[in-house]
Amino acid sequence: MKQLAIKAENISKQYRLGQIGTGTLSHDLNRFWNKLRGNEDPYLQIGEVNDRSIKGESEYVWSLRDINFEIEQGDAIGIIGRNGAGKSTLLKLLSKVTRPTSGSFKINGRIASLLEVGTGFNPELTGRENIYLNGAILGMRSNEITRKFDEIVAFSSVDRYIDTPVKRYSSGMYVRLAFAVAAHLESEILIVDEVLAVGDAEFQKKCLGKMGDVSKSEGRTVLFVSHNMAAVQYLCNKGLLLDKGKCVEYNSVAMLIGDYMNIFDNTNEKKFIDFESKDAECYVKRVEIDGSQASEISNFIMGDIIRIKVYVKLNFPYDDIKSSIIISNNFGTNIIAIRSFEMSNNKFDSNKDFHFNVTIKDLKLMPGKYKITVGLANKQNTIEIKENCLSFNIIESDIYHTGKIPSGNYLLFSNDSKWELVKE
Repeated sequence: MKQLAIKAENISKQYRLGQIGTGTLSHDLNRFWNKLRGNEDPYLQIGEVNDRSIKGESEYVWSLRDINFEIEQGDAIGIIGRNGAGKSTLLKLLSKVTRPTSGSFKINGRIASLLEVGTGFNPELTGRENIYLNGAILGMRSNEITRKFDEIVAFSSVDRYIDTPVKRYSSGMYVRLAFAVAAHLESEILIVDEVLAVGDAEFQKKCLGKMGDVSKSEGRTVLFVSHNMAAVQYLCNKGLLLDKGKCVEYNSVAMLIGDYMNIFDNTNEKKFIDFESKDAECYVKRVEIDGSQASEISNFIMGDIIRIKVYVKLNFPYDDIKSSIIISNNFGTNIIAIRSFEMSNNKFDSNKDFHFNVTIKDLKLMPGKYKITVGLANKQNTIEIKENCLSFNIIESDIYHTGKIPSGNYLLFSNDSKWELVKE
């Protein structure tokens, strides 16, 4: 059985808007007086959730409220959520930059944190001096830091400037050295916020590779905050989903990503639509869309399975019924056509209600919003067309298992290609 690295018990963090700390001496005295009398902090009963979409009335805001989770040693945890969900606040509490208003952590091991550019660096010291300073803060001896020094400098690619004060570094150099120090010094837990966005694409790839090694090869625990779902999916085995300071879900990354996108979904794409009954011999009664992940909203990851059902109402027997499904992008460009009369030699004859099932096993669509048009016809003419009757979203995924997602202004991707280097 794995040993726990971190256990969070009822973690909450409250801030008073426009103030530092508790804000006023009267509030501090009120808290102190209630504590002496054995009463609960009176300000724990007030405050609002941290919802940036509304103005609110209270001057107290809960950045985090009643967060509970357990992280085992060697786990790589992706912490995801929209801006203002409480992700960075949680990392600051874990790193002891600030204290929780209530609740407690049980932490087994030393923590190395990279929360923002230059965290833990003294701008007046050189890169070399900051490496030793950070190592000392983590409780490492000088000889231990010296043993890792060359690896840190090589990884950060700032060897030419290692004896230059870091205040003269660019933001990219700053974060490269800071990450190299945090990842290479021997801490049991590595915490990384989204500072990697400062680095270039090549360095981000190196960082993801190093964090993967830290977790999978070295058995250290990694907590990683990012809005890049491909990076989270590549690196992490579990995820913590936060929304408005609450823990929505703590689960495997594969299950978490769809739920994360549902929170962001403001267009309310439904997975089915029913049409009104009408006096016609044959018409579309209902269209459904579903995939590999259970969800009330139509979000699918790249390469997912998608199933479409077209329910047909018959008031009169029909022979040779044909159905077509067209998938178009949000600009009205038709991307995929699935037609029963082209893909099957069978004749569809019926004298009672029925439905068509269509399954796409590998959805090769780039991230974006797409719409479904459904049509019915027989050998004489078109019976009915339901244009753009349903819509769905494709979200980014580590489809190549490299930590990258297909990029560019393309509509489709390929994941069944094979690249080979053939030397002449």
